[in-house]
Amino acid sequence: MPDTRTDPATRTLHSVTPAGPEDVPAEFVNALRSLRRVTVRPEVVLDEVPGPARIAPFSAALTAEVRTARRSVSAAELASGRFVVLYDPAGQEAWDGRFRLVTLVRATLEAEVGADPMLAEVAWTWFTDALEGSGVDTHAAGGTVTRVLSQSFGALERRSEQTELEIRASWTAADEDLGRHLQAWGTLLCTAAGLEPLPDGVIAFGPRR
Repeated sequence: MPDTRTDPATRTLHSVTPAGPEDVPAEFVNALRSLRRVTVRPEVVLDEVPGPARIAPFSAALTAEVRTARRSVSAAELASGRFVVLYDPAGQEAWDGRFRLVTLVRATLEAEVGADPMLAEVAWTWFTDALEGSGVDTHAAGGTVTRVLSQSFGALERRSEQTELEIRASWTAADEDLGRHLQAWGTLLCTAAGLEPLPDGVIAFGPRR
């Protein structure tokens, strides 16, 4: 259950529904409960979506948007992404474990930032730093960083150049406590969105219910 003593301005995940057989293993149920206890920054809006089928016996998925304001049509989107939990009770050799986390983060950067030849390396450190900062125990991590420069012409010529950044990553969790993994992903989203880190000692709280 989320902390009920907190600011209603923030967003907390209230439910995650597994995709898989009705007889859900207790370990996977515990993993979903650990996600439900996570609180996020007010700029982050989490939503549940169907987990992917056929990749693993059990799965769950979330999407997120980092916006300049809470759910508002006029709010600008700073970053977006997807967080997927894959679970195989028997484990998979390629995962080297039972829980595999697959994530995606997308953000639009200014042209001068996107032109930095070290951007891919820097973006990957955002990922590794987010995991290390959350103190998660992971292994078999890997991923890709892609950037696409967009330049407008004709009637759209006045639009400034932009770079679309995409970070795809996956890693194996050591156990069913996935809360800190989701927090790390939230940190990565906010970093890609260009948000300043929260000051030391300041945490995001869940909404009143």
